[in-house]
Amino acid sequence: MTEALVAELLASQHSDLSLLPLRFVAAGWDNAVFRLGDNLCVRVPRRAAGAALIEHEQRWLPHLAPILPLPTPVPVRVGEPQGTYPWAWSICHWIEGADALAAPPADAQESAECLAGFLAAMHVEAPSNAPVNRYRGVALGAREESLLVAVPKVEGLVETGALLDSWESTKEAPAWDGPDLWVHGDMHPLNLVVRDGHLVGVIDFGDLTSGDPASDLVVSWLLWPHDARARETFRSSLPYKDADWQRARGWALVLGTVIAANSADRPTFQARARDAVLAAMRGL
Repeated sequence: MTEALVAELLASQHSDLSLLPLRFVAAGWDNAVFRLGDNLCVRVPRRAAGAALIEHEQRWLPHLAPILPLPTPVPVRVGEPQGTYPWAWSICHWIEGADALAAPPADAQESAECLAGFLAAMHVEAPSNAPVNRYRGVALGAREESLLVAVPKVEGLVETGALLDSWESTKEAPAWDGPDLWVHGDMHPLNLVVRDGHLVGVIDFGDLTSGDPASDLVVSWLLWPHDARARETFRSSLPYKDADWQRARGWALVLGTVIAANSADRPTFQARARDAVLAAMRGL
């Protein structure tokens, strides 16, 4: 993914924007992001899995954004496959700030209340044709294989026997007994935007799905692994039952372990995932 490729796509499909300054910003597992002028960015899938996910953003985020209390990167233009580039791509609003791992919110209590308000607004009943993601919003037990594959890769980061014991105590938590809700699907610090110490945006809705909201609650451990008071504020600000939080703890074990196992090239993110797992092992 290069600036030259994105510039070519812009010139061909959105020529009125093609003279704006363009620069690479970041790349995740699924997408690369380029800043376009002052107020826009270009979000371009890097692999086929990301291509399917970006279409969910294009289809659904414009409908969800008006009910959400924080800004989101709503697509304002859609790009098409062209030449050797095979997938759809998006031009989105740019949200100024830094991710919450690089720039943690100044007031953990304020951010806990703010993020809880965002999820309370988002976790509403999804329509029957909402996307389904087999890795998020699903029954907790469906992720056991992912955990077991990742556990050997975190030897030395956590005590894996204790990790598996914690998993055994959480995986049988009662299933979600409500309707399928909208679920962000990828709630971690790199997808939270902070400016001047305040949480000001939520990005990356590629894993948007419908189902059990417990997989979004994992952010409680990933954002505040060392702050039980902030986690309690977050928890008490949302309407979920003890069983839902027990599943959320299981999700923290799964996703924290998977992130830690696959982030050796991003040591700060790996360390945060490890800390989240250790906090979840200690309990709610």
